[in-house]
Amino acid sequence: MTDHAPACPDCGLPMESGGLVLSGRDDDGRRACRSLWRCAGRHVWWGWADRSGEPLEVCPVPQLFR
Repeated sequence: MTDHAPACPDCGLPMESGGLVLSGRDDDGRRACRSLWRCAGRHVWWGWADRSGEPLEVCPVPQLFR
């Protein structure tokens, strides 16, 4: 994971960490953590914590993390 907060891909506002979510990964069948990020514009994104080089994805269930 990086030490700085990324900018929101939608609005460009700085995002803050929302913690980690344990999730199943389809490509390798393993359980891994997703890092959750949200901005003041109420956009919620997540990405694999162990794959920091991959882009963030829109969280499909943002209502669970507000």
